[in-house]
Amino acid sequence: MARGIESSHRETGKRDYKIVCNTGAGRKCTGIGNPVKWMLLTTIPVNTFEESVEKLEWYARRWGIEVYHKTLKSGCQIEQRQLGNAKRIEACLAIDMVVAWRIYYLTKLGREVPDVPCTVFFEEAEWKALVAYKTKSPIPPSNPPGLREAVRMVASLGGFLGRKGDGEPGTKTLWLGIQRLDDMTAMWKVFVTELTPHSLSPPAFVQ
Repeated sequence: MARGIESSHRETGKRDYKIVCNTGAGRKCTGIGNPVKWMLLTTIPVNTFEESVEKLEWYARRWGIEVYHKTLKSGCQIEQRQLGNAKRIEACLAIDMVVAWRIYYLTKLGREVPDVPCTVFFEEAEWKALVAYKTKSPIPPSNPPGLREAVRMVASLGGFLGRKGDGEPGTKTLWLGIQRLDDMTAMWKVFVTELTPHSLSPPAFVQ
């Protein structure tokens, strides 16, 4: 929580600027030692306690921004694009930014609203292809799984092991899993739209 505000004025050869120091400390919990004390320096004007808390909340979002850019850089591999000119790169980047945002959004949704139906994010063909693959059954259930369950299934396609101490999936296993799911979904659509219905049924038992 924020503890106080201190400020000082600095003069340089180029311009004057004001450095504001927000001091804070973590909450003290039973069984844990003294909370960490820290300070946040900013050049944004801060004159009240409420403004100080606001700037601390801004900074608390930094980790999410870092994860988003990691997804954009490593998942979408924007640095490996070789498109010839700036306009093509900008057009591609606009699409990649949406893709990276959706992956990060899915990661957050799976943790914050785990019990909602997975249809809030996945199309019907996607979740049916996913469940059919994971359950080894050609006939998916009539009701979609919950979002957390679906997220963990997708992440398992990208290497998520789901062990007791692994926590929830991150963006890396999700972006790898979604790439595999895209291929599964395309094949699922071929099966259900172009092949006869009996081709999706389990083989008949022969006595």
